[in-house]
Amino acid sequence: MGVSENTKGLILAVASSAFIGASFILKKKGLKRAAANGIRAGVGGYTYLLEPLWWAGMVTMITGEVANFVAYIYAPAVLVTPLGAMSIIVSAVLAHFLLKEKLQKMGVLGCVSCIVGSVVIVIHAPQEHTPNSVQEIWDLATQPAFLIYVVATISLVLALILHFEPRYGQTNMLVYLGICSLMGSLTVMSIKAIGIAIKLTIDGISQIAYPQTWFFLTVAAICVITQLNYLNKALDTFNAAIVSPVYYVMFTTLTIIASVIMFKDWSGQDVSSIASEICGFITVLSGTIILHSTREQEQANMQGNLTWYNGNNSTKGLADEHLILINRSDYLEQ
Repeated sequence: MGVSENTKGLILAVASSAFIGASFILKKKGLKRAAANGIRAGVGGYTYLLEPLWWAGMVTMITGEVANFVAYIYAPAVLVTPLGAMSIIVSAVLAHFLLKEKLQKMGVLGCVSCIVGSVVIVIHAPQEHTPNSVQEIWDLATQPAFLIYVVATISLVLALILHFEPRYGQTNMLVYLGICSLMGSLTVMSIKAIGIAIKLTIDGISQIAYPQTWFFLTVAAICVITQLNYLNKALDTFNAAIVSPVYYVMFTTLTIIASVIMFKDWSGQDVSSIASEICGFITVLSGTIILHSTREQEQANMQGNLTWYNGNNSTKGLADEHLILINRSDYLEQ
C-alpha cells in the first residue's frame, strides 16, 4: 500500500474520531432538550426525533462513520483503529465545557487506562488477511467457530433486552452499552464485507449480483439501527463523559474478539504478542471498572449532600422541600 493511500486513511481516521466524539455531545444536548418537552428516551420516549440538535448529532455521527469506513479502504486496521480513541478525548472535553459534566481524577485515570489498554491491543494485533471477494468472506462467516460466536452474541443481546433492561437498564449502563457493543461487533464484520464489495465493484469486478452482498447489507442495517436506539438510551440516562470511553472499550474489545474468531488472527502469532494483547485486555477492564465506580461514587455523594441539606433546614416550607426533591430527581435522571 502506497504512502499516499496511508496518508488519506490517516486524515480520514482523525476526522472520523473528531466527528464521532462531537456527535455524542450534540445528541446528548438534543436528548436533554427533548426530555424537557416530552418523554425521555431513557424510558421509551421518541420526542428527540423532533429535536434539530439531535439530528445534527446524528448527521455528525454518520459523517464520522462514513469517514471511518472509507479510512479502512485506504489504510490498514492497525493504523485506523487506535485513532478511534481520539473520539473519547473529544467527547470528554466537549462534555466538560458544553454539558458541565465533571470527570473526577479517578475518572480521568480510568479514561487513560481504557485508551492505553485499547492501543496496546491494537498495536500488537496481527496483520489482517484481506479477503478478495464477498464469497470468501461468506465462507469465513459460515465456519462453525464464527457461527457459534454469532449465536452466542444474539442470545446475549436477547437476554439483555428481555431480562436485564427492564430491571437494570436505568441503573447500570453496561446493559445498554453491552447491547450496542455486541451488535457492533457483527456490524463491523458486515461493513467489511460491504466495503470489499464496493471496492471490487469500483475496480470492475461487480459484486452486486451476489446475494451475500445484500445479506451483509441487511445485517449491517439491522445492527446499526439497534446500536443507535440503545446508545440514545445510554446517553440520555448516564454521563456522556463516561458512556463514550466505556462504549469505545467494549466495542473495540468485542470487535477484536469477533475478528480473531472469524479471520483466525492469532494463528501463527508468537507468545509475546498474545501476552501483550492479554495485558491490554486487563488494562481495559481495569479502566472500565474505575470509570463505573467513579460514577456510582458521584451519585452517592450527591444523594448524601441533598439529604443533609434537606434534613438540617427544618424551617423551610413545603415549596422549598418540593424544589429540593425536583432538583434531586433531575440530577439522577442525568
